[in-house]
Amino acid sequence: MLGQVLRRVAPAAVSPDLLAGFENFDDAGAVRLGPGRVGLYTVDFFPPVVDDPWGYGAIAAANSLSDIYACGGEAKVVLNLAGLPEDWDDSILHPLFDGAVAKVMEAGALWVGGHSVRAKEPLFGFAVFGEVAEAERIGHDGARAGDRLFLTKPVGAGSITTGIKKERTSAEDARAAMETMARLNRSGARAARAGGVRCATDVTGFGLLGHAANLAQASGVEFRIEATRVPLYSGAEALARDGIYSGGSARGRDALGARVVVDSGVAEWRAAIGFDAETSGGLLLCVPEAGVAAFRAAFPAGEVPVEIGEVRSGAARVRLT
Repeated sequence: MLGQVLRRVAPAAVSPDLLAGFENFDDAGAVRLGPGRVGLYTVDFFPPVVDDPWGYGAIAAANSLSDIYACGGEAKVVLNLAGLPEDWDDSILHPLFDGAVAKVMEAGALWVGGHSVRAKEPLFGFAVFGEVAEAERIGHDGARAGDRLFLTKPVGAGSITTGIKKERTSAEDARAAMETMARLNRSGARAARAGGVRCATDVTGFGLLGHAANLAQASGVEFRIEATRVPLYSGAEALARDGIYSGGSARGRDALGARVVVDSGVAEWRAAIGFDAETSGGLLLCVPEAGVAAFRAAFPAGEVPVEIGEVRSGAARVRLT
């Protein structure tokens, strides 16, 4: 649906300085600002995915900032977007904004304003401006055969958050997932620059397989992902085995069609998680073989990227093996 609508935007998106618009579903718009400098522009907001107000604010901010990091950049300026219910008082609003402020400050960005409205259903997020050197900008069309696929956060958030709503997720698993979703992808962006990465994305609403399919299609290559190597949130496996994941799983499978091939030996629950939507997920990065060592070395202690597959020549699709 969005693809159809965006065709109508095309006349307003023409410039020799426009380096990335919506053609390849790049994570952020990219516009040349001057010699060697590129501005990155993105916006994201969503309803609550956890019960904790501070966590909601932190996750929404981290998620909005993530598109800048997926392009290899650094966040500079944010504008808040908020739809707030009438009955939300200071006991909710103060920790909500405190969580968001903490992440914006951690990113080193400036919060310069925003816009809020009253809404029946809460929505919270940010428009973000970032920058990157043109030579280091990461897009969706730069994957090459031989690249190795790395993921910087676990998947299964759809099962965790749906389990929270159904009161099936333990408090411990919910807290651990919230902390990971609130973690910035800034170190992943820095590691990507160190490793010479030219193709990456952040894993959010399209799920791991959907976002991987966008990269494979834009780059004209096949992604091979080994299902058992994909890291999972604690508790996600048990929930998924019981059929608990968000509605995004079925929608993602239907929408992707032949762009994703699931081998017969892959457990159904693993495939369902792969198709399911993520919230403030990690970066999926195509790391050139020559840059793997520098890429790994650039991560701080405690943030260990997981290798989950490789890029091969072939049809523009994803194969889950």
